Amino acid sequence: MYITRRICLAGLAAGVAAPTWAQHATTHHGPAHGSPPPGRDARDPLAGRFGGPFSLIDHTGKPVSDGDFRGRFMLVYFGFTRCTDTCPVDLPTMAQALDGLGPLAQRVAPLFVTVDPAHDTPPVLAAYVAAFHPALIGLTGSEAQIAAVARAYKVHRRKLTQPHHGHGEYAVDHGSLTYLMDREGRFLTLLPHKTGADRMAAVLRGYLA
Repeated sequence: MYITRRICLAGLAAGVAAPTWAQHATTHHGPAHGSPPPGRDARDPLAGRFGGPFSLIDHTGKPVSDGDFRGRFMLVYFGFTRCTDTCPVDLPTMAQALDGLGPLAQRVAPLFVTVDPAHDTPPVLAAYVAAFHPALIGLTGSEAQIAAVARAYKVHRRKLTQPHHGHGEYAVDHGSLTYLMDREGRFLTLLPHKTGADRMAAVLRGYLA
């Protein structure tokens, strides 16, 4: 039986302090008065810190790369299908935000990248993402592929064994940020856990409009 209690940290690797990204996520929500968005400004301390090329498998079993989403904004969230706390909160929020965008949502590629590739095969992901939104794309791959994309996005990811509940059972401790990337795959901003759907839609609309 899978252990439902797990620790979920929104921490980032490589020494990025929580106040830095949290402040950025709440104060940089889109271009104002024609100024460049945060991801385009070389003076932004987080510019270039998140994201990069990846090669994964989508929930239909098709190989995909970051290049397949060029021309669309990527809304990237890391989690796993057996998550019982953050993913069931943040994915419905993402779905509601996309619905709130109306036709603008066609310019966004919402991506759910598993942090548990050993369990989250394409068929498992297919059933999972379909429960949240028809546009949501589940991504998995080998352990090496997932480790590489997690490093690129500075995602906290750690398997926690459960010694008192049977052989082979584990939980996954992972970050709970949503990353917004531009049409060229460059970082724009972070949306923290429990960002409301209206707020998320407003942030997205600021970049898309």
